[in-house]
Amino acid sequence: MTEPLIRRAEDIDYEDVGAADGMRKGVLVDESHGAPTLAIRRFTLDPGASVPKHTNEIEHEQYVLAGEYVVGIGEEEHTVSAGDSLFIPAGTVHWYRNDGDEEGAFICAVPTGDDEIRLAEGD
Repeated sequence: MTEPLIRRAEDIDYEDVGAADGMRKGVLVDESHGAPTLAIRRFTLDPGASVPKHTNEIEHEQYVLAGEYVVGIGEEEHTVSAGDSLFIPAGTVHWYRNDGDEEGAFICAVPTGDDEIRLAEGD
């Protein structure tokens, strides 16, 4: 039987995301914590930071916690802010850009297991 878990904010380690200067990721809960189906992660995006166009092999559900930033999905750009939600299907080209003066932050829920990130051609 899987055991319940409480993780405190001060116990979350954040690391730089390799392909994106100014983006950091903290794994809140995933399979290493006993979660069999979903993982939740918290990302921050510094003012002026951007993430190049890329795809993931798994779907992403996101909830914006703070700031205002641009999310490109497919051929469209969308400005998002706290309280907005996003669904990015597996294999969809997407990217991020924070043109504002405040840090952006979002929660991302994904299926547990492996995910391959591929930079989009030409970017």
